[in-house]
Amino acid sequence: MRRKSLRVADLFCGAGGLSEGFRQAGCRITTGSDIDPDACATYALNFPEAVVVPGDVGELRIRRAVHEAGSSADILVGGPPCQAFSQVRNHARLLDDPKNSLYREFVRAVAKLQPLAFVMENVPGLDQMCIREQVVEDLGVRGAYRVTSQVVDAADFGVPQTRRRIIFLGVHSSLRLDPPPLAGSAATSSFALQRRNGRGRVRYDVTGTNDRFAQRDLLGDPSDASFVTAEQAIGDLAFLRPGRREEEIRIEDLPGPTSEYQCRMRAGLGAELTNVSVPRINADTTLRLEELPPGGNHRDLPERLRVRYLTGELWGPHNGSGQLGRRHYYAYRRLHPDIWSWTLNTKADSVYHYSERRALSVREFARLQSFPDRFVFTTDPRRGPLPGRIDGGAAHSRYRQVGNAVPPLLARAIAVALVGAISRRSGARASA
Repeated sequence: MRRKSLRVADLFCGAGGLSEGFRQAGCRITTGSDIDPDACATYALNFPEAVVVPGDVGELRIRRAVHEAGSSADILVGGPPCQAFSQVRNHARLLDDPKNSLYREFVRAVAKLQPLAFVMENVPGLDQMCIREQVVEDLGVRGAYRVTSQVVDAADFGVPQTRRRIIFLGVHSSLRLDPPPLAGSAATSSFALQRRNGRGRVRYDVTGTNDRFAQRDLLGDPSDASFVTAEQAIGDLAFLRPGRREEEIRIEDLPGPTSEYQCRMRAGLGAELTNVSVPRINADTTLRLEELPPGGNHRDLPERLRVRYLTGELWGPHNGSGQLGRRHYYAYRRLHPDIWSWTLNTKADSVYHYSERRALSVREFARLQSFPDRFVFTTDPRRGPLPGRIDGGAAHSRYRQVGNAVPPLLARAIAVALVGAISRRSGARASA
């Protein structure tokens, strides 16, 4: 069985992070489905070879369409939204809780399609709810699959972002094969930012916490893509300016790449780089960013900058206290150029540039998630409310699509391990 012959169906596909990783590993993407019409538009644009089924898979019509489109899949992948897992009480089974309908749909799809293997991704908070073993049991479909689970960090697989996820791998019992373990670099346990006070200003330094890596300057080597820093990921796009409205830039107008990672991200890029518009920034935020050191956050703001309105420019809802609200604590955070990004969320103001006084473009978000530059984020051209569409407008939708995605390089590592194990096992059985 050749890797390129394995077909993949992606349930709860979003923009297609899992699919992109499996495609890079040589798989054929056949099916994608999601309730968000904007994410489906992005998926259809980037996976023209796949059948895209938009809509709520909990509806019988959509479910049947997904099962039909994915009937030939060798591998089923997906990440049911984490909101689907409610707190388990009174030892109630996950599958019996109506709040977990989306999770139930993934288990149902595994049982119906009977793929050779599956991958389910979710947040590691499942462990805090003490339901990991129950999920493994459910996904086993009464012994039809051998299932394992493992918590991994994307930064350990060459993604310039720390992003911890729990991965459930299942292999059909007929293959007599245990799901392969995922082996990363352990970089995230070897480097950390340390806050220091000196000469009246706070700074953050990257320190080694593990002897094996502390003696090697791999983080500072732009030719090494094992551990990728924020600057190595987006340094070639530092020229973008706040308030830029143009979404494209010609490839000949780009500065040259300055790292191996940037070269890899540009591979296959056509005449233009897309998704490079940058949100405008208000005067208050500019003042605060001037005081934040690279790697800094709200704790590093002096008291005079914690006043709600600094320049008289009114923005956002007033909380009545005259001070920044708690939710702003997650907004005033600045990248450090010499280490990977923290976990991105779905909002443009969740991270600010390490050297420029601005937020990031969608393309820079995508770089930190390891999406290649040829991958274009778009929205459904229909305006106004649509079933499954989240309010906020087209720009917010693109940030949300990137922020919700599985990093493709993490997905690729999963695919390489899983497909390689299946191929070796199938080859051994064929020669027996």
